[in-house]
Amino acid sequence: MTVFAVEYVYAADSTAARDESRPAHRAWLSTLADDGRLLTSGPYGDGAGALLIFKVQDETELNELLKQDPFALAGTIAGIRTTEWTPVIGILAAHAS
Repeated sequence: MTVFAVEYVYAADSTAARDESRPAHRAWLSTLADDGRLLTSGPYGDGAGALLIFKVQDETELNELLKQDPFALAGTIAGIRTTEWTPVIGILAAHAS
């Protein structure tokens, strides 16, 4: 299993669409957290995007998951950056092995 940091950049003027999609987005995230594929997530304080930390088999699985995000389906994400990440200290380090 590989840990990935995923950064979302929200589309300009997408606040209303995100507000409408947020319950489905959070339900989707909760399902992934329950099955261990999402370690943590949350929006940035400035509202411009979010950080999500996933633990999945590979980047192919990650990309397939991200396509299912209700925010993605609603067109509220302008950009996604995915980076393989190895946490070595702290609470997430235990999940990296």
